[in-house]
Amino acid sequence: MISIDRFEEILSDLAEEIPQSFYEELNGGIVVEPGYLLHPEDRDGTLYVMGQYRIDSAMGKYIVMYYGSFKRAYRHMDEDELTEEMRKVLRHEFRHHVEGRAGVRDLEVWDAEQIAMYKEQQADNE
Repeated sequence: MISIDRFEEILSDLAEEIPQSFYEELNGGIVVEPGYLLHPEDRDGTLYVMGQYRIDSAMGKYIVMYYGSFKRAYRHMDEDELTEEMRKVLRHEFRHHVEGRAGVRDLEVWDAEQIAMYKEQQADNE
């Protein structure tokens, strides 16, 4: 697995792929969290949160990328594979930002459906 410094370098390059207009009102930017985060619905210690779009009264609107989650979930990947996963997560979080600004919640609905399917699969395995 790559170092957190390399993770930040790759993330910086990926951030440059995003059109400048998408950054409007993203006043907190993109933050790398060194730790990992398990989803609140996690049942077996494997449902990691890779990134989050946050709206905070103090920090404003920003995106968090969890280095520790990537490290745990994708430790077997080479740098190119990991970069592609980082790209997907970053774009997912930007979509939350853009949809939120437009008053659209399609991605939130999709995320909720994914969690519902996860919970159903977990229940089937019990």
